[in-house]
Amino acid sequence: MRPIDIKNVKLTDPFWGRLQELVRTKMLPWQWRALNDEIPGAAKSWCIHNFRAAARLNEKRRTQPGFREPVFADPGFEVLPAQGEEADPDRFYGFVFQDTDLYKWLEAVAYSLSVHPDAELEAAADRAIGLIAAAQHPSGYLDTYYILNGMDAILTNLRSNHELYCMGHLIEAACAYYEATGKDALLKAARRFADYIYLRCGPDGDRPGFPGHEIAEMALARLYRLTGEARYLTLARLFLDRRGREPHYFDEEEKREAARRGQPWTPGGPRRHEYSQSHLPVREQREAVGHAVRAVYLYSGMADVAALTKDDSLYAACDALWHSITREKLYITGGIGGTSRGEAFSYPFDLPNDAAYAETCAAVGLVFFARRMLERAPDGEYADVMERALYNAVLSGMSLDGQSFFYVNPLEMSPEACRRDERLSHVAPSRQKWFGCACCPPNLARLIGSVAAYAFTEEEGALRLNLYIACEIKKAGLTVRVDTDMPWDGHVTLTFSGPAPEKLSLALRIPEWTDPAGVLLDCPAGVEKAARGSFVTLTGEWREGDRVSLTFPMPVRVLTADPRVRACRGKAAVARGPFVYCAEGGEPALCRLDTDRLSDIVPTPIEISGVPMAALTVPVKKALPGEALYSPYAPPQEAGASLTLIPYHAWANRGEQEMRVWLNT
Repeated sequence: MRPIDIKNVKLTDPFWGRLQELVRTKMLPWQWRALNDEIPGAAKSWCIHNFRAAARLNEKRRTQPGFREPVFADPGFEVLPAQGEEADPDRFYGFVFQDTDLYKWLEAVAYSLSVHPDAELEAAADRAIGLIAAAQHPSGYLDTYYILNGMDAILTNLRSNHELYCMGHLIEAACAYYEATGKDALLKAARRFADYIYLRCGPDGDRPGFPGHEIAEMALARLYRLTGEARYLTLARLFLDRRGREPHYFDEEEKREAARRGQPWTPGGPRRHEYSQSHLPVREQREAVGHAVRAVYLYSGMADVAALTKDDSLYAACDALWHSITREKLYITGGIGGTSRGEAFSYPFDLPNDAAYAETCAAVGLVFFARRMLERAPDGEYADVMERALYNAVLSGMSLDGQSFFYVNPLEMSPEACRRDERLSHVAPSRQKWFGCACCPPNLARLIGSVAAYAFTEEEGALRLNLYIACEIKKAGLTVRVDTDMPWDGHVTLTFSGPAPEKLSLALRIPEWTDPAGVLLDCPAGVEKAARGSFVTLTGEWREGDRVSLTFPMPVRVLTADPRVRACRGKAAVARGPFVYCAEGGEPALCRLDTDRLSDIVPTPIEISGVPMAALTVPVKKALPGEALYSPYAPPQEAGASLTLIPYHAWANRGEQEMRVWLNT
């Protein structure tokens, strides 16, 4: 199976259609202004500044005889003007990976243009691509940090300086933009950079390393699929095969740098390479560890290369790592990353709610990984996790108006604790306009714009519905119209049209949140039905006017965690359909679910920031304040009350209020 070409899908879905239009009309223009440092009060991006400075430097290379290259002096991981100092228009500012913010924005633009032509947006993207091409070094190398600070140090610090990460995002943007528009200027720039890296880091290169921050692996696999050039797949596989080998490449880098400075080299702690998932060869890795975003980007690349090379040992590692995440390290919202220390996975079942990191980008990366595993096999578990992450941990990363963002997505938040407890300094009580490290906002935009490629996968003569989104799908000579009330109600109708009968195998997912015994399925006579895992496959010759109807029960579910998740012992979470719900306001810390009245919970309509959705009113017992800080034990004094729960992704759109997903029982 492969992702469907999103140009063959016309979304008519109220939920996702609103989000895609929000991306096109609000988020992408807003983010373009942010990349140009034009948002008052927002953290500076410096991104366009750096490309303009690099383009000017390249012009000097071409036009000034005797031009002297900058000599690298290690300006640091983040470079900012000194206090009160005017920014130098010819210097690099921001994080070493700042280029990627523009690349992710361009990828999001490409997906938007694929489904909705927009001449103004395309013109802005073309100008940005022209600037990128002007900034590219004559060698093909393209990273403004080193172009501006000194090319003599390129590829000497792969552990930290993100050159290959920048290349990966450039490739992803270039492939998407070419597929959307047919324009190849960015693709040519990406291929020149990839070709340069192949010469330096490939089988015969002088830098036989691998990325410290992964994404190049999955990007190179995509570039190989698009171009058919074997060297890109070779490089992706080399990057995987070199990880975790001894002598460790990152140690060797550090030794060379220490020798250059005349200093002794001291290795870090025994777990130092877990951060970058380079502690073991990839085929031997069985536990998800380290920086959560890097991890799921790596695992996505592993799955891509496994698919392209038929490498069962890579798939076996992917299976084990998937189970490590989903059975031991996954928040109920689909978030991953239990600790702010290293933005990383914690140890199994350590899933704190108030101190959760659960970075937005990590949830996006989990969706990438889930889709790749789902392409291999129709296992509903992959689609269930993908759906949970999409509707909860991903969408919580942005406000309902698309103009402010969360980097960290906790499952419990007290505004006072955020301000006064240093242990929670990474948690924000409200979303921000932008970030100096702004990986999350454009990541959201590119995923929302390409959601159809996750909802639907296909192969010759077959179509699989992983998610139910209202749309029209072109498949061979057929048009399949999907009408649905999802994600709020469980009714789905598929209507077929086309000039002649067309044979098609149609796989329909049965979600984990429904009662399989209550699912109603009606299809034309003569269509063959077969169940495989969590999918029902309908095979037949489909004619004009044929209809399939599905009804999924969508009960309110009260869920508990494995007792080894200490943070959730004695607590329950409430969910309905793909949504996890949370209490916002109402002092939820003082409340416990009235478990004798759970059958009273029914959905009720609500609007938040003008967006209609379903709320749940749950019965609770609310503890009354005591007279002393401590007192002899007695049954707590409680009063009957209720809490209104809203979908988790919609919290923090009504001002700063206490929020909880897990409620006391």
